[in-house]
Amino acid sequence: MTGSLLIFIVLAAVSAGAIAYVFLFDRISSEKKAAKRLDTVKRAETDRSVVKASRDRVAEAARRRKSVQDSLKELDEREKARERNIKKPPLRIQLRQAGLAITLERFYVYSAVCGVVVTLVAFIAGAPLLVLPGALAAGAVGLPRWFVAFKRTRRVKAFLAEFPNALDVIVRAVKSGLPLNDGVRLIATESREPVRTEFRRIVEAQQLGISISEASLRMQETMPCPEASFFGIVIQIQQQAGGNLSEALANLSRVLRDRKKMKARVNALSMEAKASAAIIGALPFIVAFLVYLSSPNYIMPLFTTSTGHLILGISGLWMAMGIFVMKKMINIEV
Repeated sequence: MTGSLLIFIVLAAVSAGAIAYVFLFDRISSEKKAAKRLDTVKRAETDRSVVKASRDRVAEAARRRKSVQDSLKELDEREKARERNIKKPPLRIQLRQAGLAITLERFYVYSAVCGVVVTLVAFIAGAPLLVLPGALAAGAVGLPRWFVAFKRTRRVKAFLAEFPNALDVIVRAVKSGLPLNDGVRLIATESREPVRTEFRRIVEAQQLGISISEASLRMQETMPCPEASFFGIVIQIQQQAGGNLSEALANLSRVLRDRKKMKARVNALSMEAKASAAIIGALPFIVAFLVYLSSPNYIMPLFTTSTGHLILGISGLWMAMGIFVMKKMINIEV
């Protein structure tokens, strides 16, 4: 009796469970499908967020790359503009770099006077009328600008000859405990020209409130040489990052002296080529003079006929081109 009752209870429970499963099957199935759809939606959202994050990273990298490229391009343009201003500065800056204390208007007046004088000299010497406009242009434009370039080059050479000594004085002053400003003032009063003038400009700029690093960087505007730029860069780096200033300036002085020695060595090695170029350039004039001494009637048609003038003009043009090419080949930048 007890066994039959137990079996009946088990069968009743199983039947109730089966009936409950039949009635709840659809609900369980829909819940599973909903859970699967929810999981799919979550995965899709996760994938979309990953893709979006990846796209954002790619876009950010592209923006950064473009920003860096634009910055590099801008820096390159500024550097090219600065190099153009250094190599071919305006005439007003060239006058300052040459150490000429004249205004631009007075320079134009001097140029006009020089052109008139050269034209009168050519006319009195018996030059043809066709040559007089060229003499006027050479006297008004070529000769004054050549003089400015000559003074500018000579001033730079004098600066480079004295600049390492000035740096050594500053190094000794800094090592003895004096501040950099006192060392600069010492050079501005005791050094030789043109170093004294350039350092006096730094002192005057400091009195106007400009920092010594910025004033040193401006030295290149009036002294067009890399050595002046090196000095400004060393001072700026020391002001921003700190460090041993005396050691940095001593290294700069040693580098400048080594550059000077290298330039002297290059000039010595290229002296043979310069002598050959000078001989080749002077040879036509020497031959023409010797021919004139031996047989003047043979060479005088070059100077008395229009055909001779044409030949002389063409020959002079070709000689000028050859001398210009040889000069470019011989002058080696160090």
